[in-house]
Amino acid sequence: MPLTINFRDSVKARIEADPEYRAALFKEAVQTLIEGDVGTARAVLRDFINATIGFEKLAAATGTPVKSLMRMFGPKGNPTAANLFAVIHVLQKKTRVHLEVRATASAA
Repeated sequence: MPLTINFRDSVKARIEADPEYRAALFKEAVQTLIEGDVGTARAVLRDFINATIGFEKLAAATGTPVKSLMRMFGPKGNPTAANLFAVIHVLQKKTRVHLEVRATASAA
């Protein structure tokens, strides 16, 4: 009997059980994207998609083929801004996690 569980299964279970964690993970993915770490943001969004609605439902909601979505969020993916915003819009709607953008001035 293994002593650990699969990371994806752990994330999925926590997302299903804890709405605050679900919101925090989604927020972190988008914040990471805004900060310019696109690779990490893609990876977190991929895990979030797998743990919530899945790529098949996302494809149906966005009108984008499943394989294209999986490539977009893969290690070498390069999604367009239009595709990213479409995905974020669907994820907000389907997961009931709504993000707000706030501008703040930095001291630097």
